[in-house]
Amino acid sequence: MLDNGGVSDAVHPAESTSSVSSSTTDGHEPGTRTWSRLYPRVTSFRSRRGALTPNQQKSWDRTWPLIGREVADEPLDADTWFGRAAPLVIEIGCGTGTATAEMAQAEPHLNLIGIEVYQPGLAQLVQRIERDEIGNIRLLRGDAVDVLENMIAPRSLTGVRVFFPDPWPKVRHHKRRLLQPATVALIADRLRPGGVLHVATDHTDYAEHIAAVGAAEPLLVGLNETTGGVSAQHRESAPIGFERPVTKFESKAHRAGSAINEFIWGKIE
Repeated sequence: MLDNGGVSDAVHPAESTSSVSSSTTDGHEPGTRTWSRLYPRVTSFRSRRGALTPNQQKSWDRTWPLIGREVADEPLDADTWFGRAAPLVIEIGCGTGTATAEMAQAEPHLNLIGIEVYQPGLAQLVQRIERDEIGNIRLLRGDAVDVLENMIAPRSLTGVRVFFPDPWPKVRHHKRRLLQPATVALIADRLRPGGVLHVATDHTDYAEHIAAVGAAEPLLVGLNETTGGVSAQHRESAPIGFERPVTKFESKAHRAGSAINEFIWGKIE
């Protein structure tokens, strides 16, 4: 995961943020959203290259064909891929997978898909999955918005996690931020009723932006104090845990005195 002076252990910066359009078209029931990509689309990650170590490459060759795929323009059959039917959670920008692995081990009843573009980061997670024999993680390499648009069916996700997305702090780069209204609307569409969107950031300006975008999405309701809810009322009944492992990047933010803002929304039932 790229460390951009903040706690970026999740979503990478990009050459261009996701721009998704919603509309009602003939052939769909009134009020049904359909999604189409806008061209040229700005992405929220920056293309990065990096070589794998010899040990990473060996682990990758052994394990990636079993648990990893490139993002594609075709629906994903998660139950078949995991070999079981279980609630499905995606983590956008899993980075090196420290939090991903710990959460998967803490929630073995969930199927967890990590989405990442940076291969060396994925390779570290592949090694961890292989070493610890974690059976409930699968990985997709590519653009998370492509996954949401083309691979994930509406009302099929139990949870979406976006931890420390790149804040793109310069005003001229704000359009590159992942959590724009259209993307949050797309996430809400893919969540099942009662499903959870959990976001964390250490960047104050981006936190204000995220709060406004989430509050404006009509399919979402706040579940924790930051979003206008009361976490104690939902923590036990929520389909995914509210706790996050603290990564080394987050620890660095704590040492720097940066406040961590947590946003937890549920899809209305």
